Formats: sequence, structure tokens, C-alpha cells
Amino acid sequence: MPRLLFITLSNIGDLVLTTPALEALHHGYPDHLIDVVADTRSSVLLRACPYLGTLYHRQKSDGIRGLLGLVTELRKRRYTAIVDLRTDYLPWLLRGDRRASRWRRPPHGIHAVEQHFAITSQVFPFAVALPVTRVWVSPEDIASAKTLLAKKTRGRWLALAPGANWAGKIWPVSHFAALVAAVTDIFDGVIILGSPPDAVAAEILIENCPLPCLNVVGKTSLTVAAAVCDEVDAFVGNDSGLGHIAAARGIPTLTLFGPGRPDRYVPWGPKASRVLAPAEDLKALQAPVVGAALRALLAR
Repeated sequence: MPRLLFITLSNIGDLVLTTPALEALHHGYPDHLIDVVADTRSSVLLRACPYLGTLYHRQKSDGIRGLLGLVTELRKRRYTAIVDLRTDYLPWLLRGDRRASRWRRPPHGIHAVEQHFAITSQVFPFAVALPVTRVWVSPEDIASAKTLLAKKTRGRWLALAPGANWAGKIWPVSHFAALVAAVTDIFDGVIILGSPPDAVAAEILIENCPLPCLNVVGKTSLTVAAAVCDEVDAFVGNDSGLGHIAAARGIPTLTLFGPGRPDRYVPWGPKASRVLAPAEDLKALQAPVVGAALRALLAR
């Protein structure tokens, strides 16, 4: 079977924002498998992709020796098209009939998804519509999520992700608890998602949460977290990868932005929205404001 090569980005949210370009590439070449170069941690989000060929990993820590080894491996195959969203040069070191990279970046919109799609469109054999983001899950991921949520009762559940990769992006955990108190009339329970460093925040949230809580912080892979999102009615979180995963699963997703570039990096999808903190200070963002935004999102 013929192959395409797609070189994606490393961070979790960044990778999710490249999946519309990956999906569009599949629509343009439906008879091809797509080999992907990605980061080890975030690449798990691609493993259940039905048209994935070979998954290669490129780590920054591998240095020039690792890069040369990757180039040597990739040159064993000739690709119908190569799309590189990470570097300006790699496609020109490989064997391909068509190439696209940031070096020849065409006009695009404000959002990162629009930029990635514009770069990828250089190799489309015909016009392709811009898809939404995608995160694929396996039957095993779904089974694991259901096991973790075995105590989940019927009703409407809200997923909260109180963590982020640096302090300036984190809404105070007391504000998350106040948010739950403000929406007890429309939700019956809370599921807390996150990685191991978020465990303390999760425990504080549980102690102050007026609704039943299921804490799966540190207990899921990225794809199991995606499957958990399928079991909730809405998601609220900081500017982090989990918000992009939730939006990619089609869940109403509200992202809280302090510092950052929300016009460029807000989760992409018809059910994704955002709240901007006053003066980019998340401590100044009050729970009633977020609660009103969540109600508006669910009513949309």
C-alpha cells in the first residue's frame, strides 16, 4: 500500500491541533497509509488511528545522532507526499514526490489548526474541507475507562482538570470548588482528570466539592482519559492538553485562559469555548463568570 509521511508536533495539545491536517491528508489520499513522526508521550493519541502506518519517534534529547538515524530509517521508503509541521528542512532530506513544510507557508488564519491545514494543503491532490480535531480510542481504552468509573451513577457529570504545565495557567482549586457549587442544579457528579502532579489539587477539590466526586488523576493514559471524557456531559479545565482531548472527543469544553494566546490555541471544535481571565490573571477570574459561560455553552 502506498504511504504518506506526516511529521507532527510534540506537546499533547499541539499534536491534537495537527489532527485536522492529518485527517484532511487521509481524505485527500484515502488509499494510503500515513506514517507519522511524533513525540513518544503524545504519540499514544495516534495509536488507534485506522489509517496509521508506522509510528516513528523523534525526541529532542536524541540530538543530531538521533536525527540522522531517523533520516536513515525514513529514507528506506519513498513517499507519495511528505508534510512536516515541525521543521523547515526534513522533507528535503527524504524521498518524496510532493513536499510541504513551514518553509513554504501559505496564507492562513489566526488559529494553529488553520496554519497546519494551510501547510498540508500544498500536497492535496484536490480541495479538501477542514476537519475537526480527532483523538482515537481503542476498545481497551473504553473498557479501562468504564472500570475506573464503575461507581459512576446515572445523571449529568462534569469533568474538571485543575492542572496545567505551569502555575500561571492554573485556576485556583478553590475556584473550581466554587464553580461546582454554582452548577449543582445542572450536574449530579464530578470526575477529576489530570496527571500525578495534580493529585494534591484533586484531593483539595474533593474535600470541598458539594457533589459526588470520582478521582482518576494519575490513573489514566491519555487515550483512557479521552474515553473517560466520553462519559461526561461537559469539561472545564485550564489551558492544557486535556482540554484539547475533550474537545476532540466532541464534549462541550470550556477552557480557562490566563497568560497565553487563546485566539491561536483554544481547543478547536463546534462545542469548544473559552473564558479569558481579567488582565490574564486567573486568580481574578471568579466562579460565577465561569458558571455562566458553562451554562451558555451547554445551552448553545
